Amino acid sequence: MQLSSTLAWLVDAASDSPGADRLLAELGARLVADSVPLAAGALTLDVPHPLIARRTWLWRAESGEVIEALGFAPAGLAPDQPGDAGRRWLADIASGPLHEDMVGLRQNGPLLAWAGARPFTSHETNTLRQAARFAAAPLAALAARATLTASLEAYLGRRSTARVLSAPLRRDVGETIQAALLYADLRDFTALSETARPDVVIASLDAWFDRIAGAVHAFGGEVLKFIGDGMLAIFPVAGEARRGACDAALKSASATRAGMAHLNEERHAQGLPLLSFGLALHLGEMLWGNIGAANRLDFTAIGPAVNLVSRLEGLCKPLGRSVLVSGALAAEADTPLIPLGEHRLRGIASPCAVFALPET
Repeated sequence: MQLSSTLAWLVDAASDSPGADRLLAELGARLVADSVPLAAGALTLDVPHPLIARRTWLWRAESGEVIEALGFAPAGLAPDQPGDAGRRWLADIASGPLHEDMVGLRQNGPLLAWAGARPFTSHETNTLRQAARFAAAPLAALAARATLTASLEAYLGRRSTARVLSAPLRRDVGETIQAALLYADLRDFTALSETARPDVVIASLDAWFDRIAGAVHAFGGEVLKFIGDGMLAIFPVAGEARRGACDAALKSASATRAGMAHLNEERHAQGLPLLSFGLALHLGEMLWGNIGAANRLDFTAIGPAVNLVSRLEGLCKPLGRSVLVSGALAAEADTPLIPLGEHRLRGIASPCAVFALPET
């Protein structure tokens, strides 16, 4: 059987599309070229993500543009049914009944929907069904790629995921980068974990990580590790722009402090113990890459800068400060800081100039 150019493209080349959005746009344009009177199309995929239940891409034939609608599934709320976002959008455009196909055999598989510039004929409907049938394989490949990326990003972060996916899985793969580092830790959490129920402990940890990780992401940083009740994050230096990375880290620290103050107001109202923390910032070089056993790798950061920032955080409690800043980062920052003199850090040969973020 001689395949049409559209079906041949779906078999031979559609899997190489950079994403589901481009596949939808290309498929829609090809169907229009095949004289199917499309006004718009929508493609819905389920995705494994902590916050997003599914993704829907919306394509308009007139402009060729694609926009995305995210379906969120917060706890306690029922998410839209698959395809609802696309159906609502297409219904505003269609001049007749919508046509949709579940792609593949899975009940929660991809959903392709189309709005016509006029009602579809039986021949046009058959063409759309054939396109959906042949789209199953490339969409399965794209969905698998998206699943892998989303899963890795949830555990590693976006920048680290990009590095992992683009490099060989070997221990000797990594690079030396300069970054502002943030290390933070909850204080007296061991006592809380020994006296509170496990669900209360986990809820407290989640609330803490929400505040600090949210502040890191808001200013362009990336969480590298959750370490018990602690966290290591980086703000990579772009080119020679050290000041930008340092100021972003300081803004993140200020936002964390504000977020924790608000959280503690809520916990006080609920009769829960308050959460205190220490946070340290430093600027330095680190090795960012794979370490571990021959067949079990970890993608992380190591080096003297990582050691220093973790030791500096240990000074927060004895100095009575929630945020401490190394002299290396303070020298690049625009934010006014309070000098606290030089201090020796455990395991660090040279004393470290220490500054504090004003507590207001």
